[in-house]
Amino acid sequence: MARKLPYHLLDVFTDRRFCGNPLAVVEGADELTATEMQAIAREFNLSETVFLQSPQDPVNSARARIFTPQKELPFAGHPTIGAAALLAETRAGDILARSDVVIVLEEEIGALRCEALRGRNGVTYAQTALPAAPRKIGESPAREALAAALSLTPGEIGFGAHVPTIYSAGAPFLFVPLQSREALDRARRGPTFADAVGEAIGAFLYTHDTVDFANAIHARMYAHGLGIDEDPATGSAAAAFAGVAHEFERPDDGEHELFIEQGYAMGRPSRITLRMTVENGALAVVAIGGQVVRVGEGALRL
Repeated sequence: MARKLPYHLLDVFTDRRFCGNPLAVVEGADELTATEMQAIAREFNLSETVFLQSPQDPVNSARARIFTPQKELPFAGHPTIGAAALLAETRAGDILARSDVVIVLEEEIGALRCEALRGRNGVTYAQTALPAAPRKIGESPAREALAAALSLTPGEIGFGAHVPTIYSAGAPFLFVPLQSREALDRARRGPTFADAVGEAIGAFLYTHDTVDFANAIHARMYAHGLGIDEDPATGSAAAAFAGVAHEFERPDDGEHELFIEQGYAMGRPSRITLRMTVENGALAVVAIGGQVVRVGEGALRL
Protein backbone atom coordinates (compact mmCIF):
# COMPACT_ATOMS: atom_id res chain seq x y z
CA MET A 1 0.00 0.00 0.00
CA ALA A 2 1.40 3.41 -0.98
CA ARG A 3 2.44 5.79 1.75
CA LYS A 4 1.04 9.30 1.54
CA LEU A 5 2.86 12.35 2.86
CA PRO A 6 1.30 15.83 2.82
CA TYR A 7 3.17 18.64 1.14
CA HIS A 8 2.66 22.38 0.73
CA LEU A 9 3.78 24.78 -1.97
CA LEU A 10 4.77 28.27 -0.81
CA ASP A 11 6.18 31.43 -2.31
CA VAL A 12 8.73 32.98 0.05
CA PHE A 13 10.06 36.54 0.31
CA THR A 14 6.99 37.98 -1.37
CA ASP A 15 3.42 39.01 -0.58
CA ARG A 16 2.12 37.83 -3.98
CA ARG A 17 1.61 34.36 -5.39
CA PHE A 18 3.91 33.32 -8.23
CA CYS A 19 6.59 35.79 -7.16
CA GLY A 20 9.42 35.27 -4.67
CA ASN A 21 11.13 31.90 -4.28
CA PRO A 22 8.90 28.80 -4.57
CA LEU A 23 9.30 26.17 -1.86
CA ALA A 24 7.96 22.68 -1.25
CA VAL A 25 7.49 21.64 2.39
CA VAL A 26 6.97 17.92 3.06
CA GLU A 27 5.52 17.01 6.45
CA GLY A 28 5.75 13.74 8.38
CA ALA A 29 9.12 12.87 6.86
CA ASP A 30 10.49 10.86 9.83
CA GLU A 31 10.72 7.58 7.95
CA LEU A 32 12.21 8.97 4.73
CA THR A 33 15.83 8.14 3.98
CA ALA A 34 18.23 10.75 2.68
CA THR A 35 18.11 9.00 -0.71
CA GLU A 36 14.31 9.29 -0.79
CA MET A 37 14.41 12.95 0.24
CA GLN A 38 16.93 13.69 -2.49
CA ALA A 39 14.74 11.94 -5.08
CA ILE A 40 11.67 13.92 -3.97
CA ALA A 41 13.63 17.18 -4.17
CA ARG A 42 14.64 16.30 -7.72
CA GLU A 43 10.99 15.58 -8.50
CA PHE A 44 9.84 18.99 -7.27
CA ASN A 45 12.87 20.53 -9.04
CA LEU A 46 12.68 23.75 -7.00
CA SER A 47 15.71 25.53 -5.63
CA GLU A 48 14.99 23.83 -2.28
CA THR A 49 12.58 21.37 -0.69
CA VAL A 50 12.36 21.14 3.10
CA PHE A 51 11.39 17.96 4.95
CA LEU A 52 9.89 18.30 8.42
CA GLN A 53 10.58 15.57 10.97
CA SER A 54 9.97 15.15 14.68
CA PRO A 55 12.41 17.30 16.69
CA GLN A 56 15.27 15.63 18.52
CA ASP A 57 14.47 17.92 21.46
CA PRO A 58 10.70 17.78 22.10
CA VAL A 59 10.69 21.40 23.25
CA ASN A 60 11.37 22.45 19.63
CA SER A 61 8.83 22.60 16.80
CA ALA A 62 10.43 20.34 14.17
CA ARG A 63 13.62 19.11 12.61
CA ALA A 64 14.13 20.54 9.11
CA ARG A 65 16.25 18.88 6.44
CA ILE A 66 16.86 20.94 3.32
CA PHE A 67 17.60 19.56 -0.14
CA THR A 68 18.30 21.18 -3.49
CA PRO A 69 17.75 19.01 -6.59
CA GLN A 70 21.38 17.87 -6.19
CA LYS A 71 22.47 17.99 -2.53
CA GLU A 72 21.51 18.52 1.11
CA LEU A 73 22.31 21.88 2.72
CA PRO A 74 23.06 22.61 6.40
CA PHE A 75 21.06 25.86 6.23
CA ALA A 76 19.07 27.85 3.72
CA GLY A 77 17.06 30.98 4.25
CA HIS A 78 13.87 30.57 2.26
CA PRO A 79 13.17 27.00 3.51
CA THR A 80 13.64 28.20 7.10
CA ILE A 81 11.41 31.26 6.69
CA GLY A 82 8.81 29.35 4.68
CA ALA A 83 8.63 26.38 7.06
CA ALA A 84 8.34 28.68 10.08
CA ALA A 85 5.48 30.65 8.54
CA LEU A 86 3.69 27.46 7.50
CA LEU A 87 3.96 25.86 10.96
CA ALA A 88 2.76 29.06 12.62
CA GLU A 89 -0.30 29.11 10.35
CA THR A 90 -1.15 25.40 10.58
CA ARG A 91 -0.33 24.76 14.25
CA ALA A 92 -1.15 28.10 15.85
CA GLY A 93 -3.38 29.96 13.42
CA ASP A 94 -5.68 31.29 16.16
CA ILE A 95 -2.73 32.69 18.12
CA LEU A 96 -1.12 34.10 14.97
CA ALA A 97 -4.26 36.10 14.27
CA ARG A 98 -3.68 38.15 17.42
CA SER A 99 0.01 37.86 18.41
CA ASP A 100 3.45 36.64 17.36
CA VAL A 101 4.20 32.91 17.26
CA VAL A 102 7.62 31.39 17.99
CA ILE A 103 8.74 28.36 15.97
CA VAL A 104 12.06 26.59 16.66
CA LEU A 105 13.54 24.57 13.79
CA GLU A 106 16.42 22.16 14.28
CA GLU A 107 18.85 22.44 11.37
CA GLU A 108 22.41 21.26 10.93
CA ILE A 109 23.79 24.68 11.90
CA GLY A 110 21.78 24.61 15.14
CA ALA A 111 18.32 25.32 16.54
CA LEU A 112 16.91 28.40 14.85
CA ARG A 113 14.37 30.48 16.75
CA CYS A 114 11.88 31.92 14.29
CA GLU A 115 9.19 34.51 14.93
CA ALA A 116 6.05 34.68 12.80
CA LEU A 117 3.49 37.46 12.73
CA ARG A 118 0.45 38.29 10.64
CA GLY A 119 0.88 41.51 8.66
CA ARG A 120 -1.79 44.12 8.06
CA ASN A 121 -2.20 42.74 4.55
CA GLY A 122 -3.04 39.32 6.00
CA VAL A 123 0.24 37.79 4.81
CA THR A 124 2.45 36.02 7.35
CA TYR A 125 5.93 37.43 7.93
CA ALA A 126 8.63 35.27 9.52
CA GLN A 127 12.17 36.01 10.59
CA THR A 128 15.03 34.14 12.21
CA ALA A 129 18.25 35.16 13.91
CA LEU A 130 21.44 33.27 13.07
CA PRO A 131 23.22 31.28 15.78
CA ALA A 132 26.52 32.98 14.82
CA ALA A 133 27.70 35.95 12.79
CA PRO A 134 28.81 35.36 9.18
CA ARG A 135 32.48 34.55 8.73
CA LYS A 136 34.88 35.46 5.97
CA ILE A 137 36.39 32.52 4.10
CA GLY A 138 39.63 32.64 2.14
CA GLU A 139 40.33 34.98 -0.74
CA SER A 140 38.19 35.68 -3.78
CA PRO A 141 39.59 35.30 -7.32
CA ALA A 142 41.26 38.27 -9.00
CA ARG A 143 38.98 40.82 -10.63
CA GLU A 144 40.16 39.80 -14.10
CA ALA A 145 39.30 36.16 -13.43
CA LEU A 146 35.86 37.07 -12.14
CA ALA A 147 35.20 39.30 -15.15
CA ALA A 148 36.00 36.43 -17.50
CA ALA A 149 33.85 34.03 -15.47
CA LEU A 150 30.86 36.40 -15.61
CA SER A 151 31.29 37.69 -19.19
CA LEU A 152 31.99 41.22 -17.93
CA THR A 153 34.92 43.63 -17.99
CA PRO A 154 37.17 44.12 -14.93
CA GLY A 155 36.11 47.77 -14.69
CA GLU A 156 32.51 46.77 -14.06
CA ILE A 157 33.43 44.90 -10.87
CA GLY A 158 33.55 46.83 -7.58
CA PHE A 159 32.06 50.10 -6.35
CA GLY A 160 32.91 52.37 -3.44
CA ALA A 161 34.79 50.32 -0.86
CA HIS A 162 33.19 47.07 -2.08
CA VAL A 163 35.43 44.42 -3.62
CA PRO A 164 34.76 40.71 -4.27
CA THR A 165 34.85 38.55 -1.16
CA ILE A 166 33.61 35.21 0.23
CA TYR A 167 31.39 34.97 3.33
CA SER A 168 29.40 32.16 4.89
CA ALA A 169 26.46 32.06 7.30
CA GLY A 170 26.22 28.29 7.08
CA ALA A 171 26.80 28.12 3.32
CA PRO A 172 29.63 29.97 1.50
CA PHE A 173 28.93 32.49 -1.26
CA LEU A 174 31.21 34.45 -3.55
CA PHE A 175 30.01 38.08 -3.38
CA VAL A 176 30.67 40.16 -6.49
CA PRO A 177 29.83 43.90 -6.39
CA LEU A 178 28.95 45.44 -9.76
CA GLN A 179 28.92 49.04 -10.88
CA SER A 180 25.39 49.03 -12.29
CA ARG A 181 22.18 47.09 -12.71
CA GLU A 182 22.83 47.08 -16.45
CA ALA A 183 26.06 45.14 -15.87
CA LEU A 184 24.29 42.80 -13.47
CA ASP A 185 21.53 42.08 -16.01
CA ARG A 186 24.16 41.41 -18.68
CA ALA A 187 26.28 39.06 -16.55
CA ARG A 188 26.37 35.48 -17.79
CA ARG A 189 28.23 32.33 -16.81
CA GLY A 190 31.46 32.06 -18.73
CA PRO A 191 33.43 28.84 -19.33
CA THR A 192 35.55 29.51 -16.23
CA PHE A 193 32.60 30.13 -13.89
CA ALA A 194 32.99 26.90 -11.92
CA ASP A 195 36.71 27.49 -11.39
CA ALA A 196 36.07 31.05 -10.18
CA VAL A 197 33.35 30.04 -7.71
CA GLY A 198 35.40 27.16 -6.33
CA GLU A 199 33.98 25.72 -3.10
CA ALA A 200 31.24 28.36 -2.80
CA ILE A 201 27.71 27.24 -3.60
CA GLY A 202 26.99 30.32 -5.70
CA ALA A 203 28.04 33.74 -6.95
CA PHE A 204 25.93 36.52 -5.44
CA LEU A 205 26.12 39.53 -7.76
CA TYR A 206 24.93 42.80 -6.28
CA THR A 207 24.71 46.53 -6.97
CA HIS A 208 23.39 49.63 -5.20
CA ASP A 209 21.48 50.46 -8.42
CA THR A 210 18.05 49.22 -7.30
CA VAL A 211 14.61 49.07 -8.93
CA ASP A 212 12.90 50.26 -5.72
CA PHE A 213 14.66 53.19 -4.05
CA ALA A 214 13.61 51.83 -0.64
CA ASN A 215 15.85 48.79 -1.14
CA ALA A 216 19.58 48.80 -0.41
CA ILE A 217 20.84 46.39 -3.06
CA HIS A 218 19.70 44.64 -6.23
CA ALA A 219 21.02 41.11 -6.59
CA ARG A 220 21.20 37.91 -8.61
CA MET A 221 22.54 34.56 -7.44
CA TYR A 222 24.03 32.09 -9.91
CA ALA A 223 24.16 28.70 -8.19
CA HIS A 224 27.04 26.23 -8.33
CA GLY A 225 26.65 22.49 -7.74
CA LEU A 226 23.04 22.69 -6.54
CA GLY A 227 21.21 21.43 -9.61
CA ILE A 228 19.71 24.85 -10.42
CA ASP A 229 20.94 27.76 -12.53
CA GLU A 230 19.69 30.90 -10.78
CA ASP A 231 17.85 31.49 -7.51
CA PRO A 232 15.09 34.13 -7.24
CA ALA A 233 15.68 34.89 -3.54
CA THR A 234 18.60 33.56 -1.50
CA GLY A 235 18.13 33.96 2.24
CA SER A 236 21.40 32.26 3.20
CA ALA A 237 23.29 34.65 0.92
CA ALA A 238 21.40 37.61 2.41
CA ALA A 239 22.43 36.42 5.88
CA ALA A 240 26.07 36.15 4.81
CA PHE A 241 25.80 39.58 3.17
CA ALA A 242 25.68 41.03 6.68
CA GLY A 243 29.41 40.29 6.82
CA VAL A 244 29.92 42.11 3.51
CA ALA A 245 27.90 45.13 4.64
CA HIS A 246 29.75 45.25 7.95
CA GLU A 247 33.17 45.04 6.31
CA PHE A 248 32.64 47.62 3.58
CA GLU A 249 29.98 49.99 4.97
CA ARG A 250 31.27 50.13 8.57
CA PRO A 251 27.86 50.75 10.22
CA ASP A 252 27.78 52.46 13.60
CA ASP A 253 26.82 50.63 16.76
CA GLY A 254 23.10 50.01 16.94
CA GLU A 255 20.36 48.29 14.95
CA HIS A 256 20.30 48.45 11.16
CA GLU A 257 17.76 47.22 8.61
CA LEU A 258 18.22 46.90 4.87
CA PHE A 259 16.18 45.35 2.09
CA ILE A 260 17.55 43.17 -0.69
CA GLU A 261 15.66 42.88 -3.97
CA GLN A 262 16.29 39.82 -6.13
CA GLY A 263 14.62 37.69 -8.79
CA TYR A 264 13.62 40.49 -11.17
CA ALA A 265 15.54 39.00 -14.11
CA MET A 266 13.61 35.75 -13.57
CA GLY A 267 10.19 37.39 -13.45
CA ARG A 268 9.91 36.55 -9.73
CA PRO A 269 10.57 39.80 -7.82
CA SER A 270 11.53 39.13 -4.20
CA ARG A 271 12.34 41.16 -1.11
CA ILE A 272 14.48 39.94 1.78
CA THR A 273 14.78 41.86 5.05
CA LEU A 274 18.24 41.82 6.65
CA ARG A 275 18.60 43.10 10.21
CA MET A 276 21.95 43.64 11.89
CA THR A 277 22.90 44.73 15.40
CA VAL A 278 26.40 46.13 15.83
CA GLU A 279 27.98 46.28 19.29
CA ASN A 280 31.45 47.69 19.93
CA GLY A 281 32.10 47.64 16.21
CA ALA A 282 31.29 43.93 15.80
CA LEU A 283 28.26 42.11 14.43
CA ALA A 284 26.28 40.92 17.45
CA VAL A 285 22.99 39.83 15.88
CA VAL A 286 22.07 38.98 12.28
CA ALA A 287 18.50 38.12 11.27
CA ILE A 288 16.71 37.60 7.98
CA GLY A 289 13.00 37.74 7.30
CA GLY A 290 10.32 37.97 4.68
CA GLN A 291 6.69 37.41 3.80
CA VAL A 292 5.29 34.02 2.80
CA VAL A 293 2.19 33.10 0.80
CA ARG A 294 0.68 29.63 0.45
CA VAL A 295 0.07 28.49 -3.13
CA GLY A 296 -1.12 24.89 -2.86
CA GLU A 297 -0.99 21.56 -1.11
CA GLY A 298 -1.26 17.88 -1.90
CA ALA A 299 0.01 14.41 -1.02
CA LEU A 300 3.05 12.47 -2.16
CA ARG A 301 2.45 8.82 -3.00
CA LEU A 302 5.48 6.73 -2.06
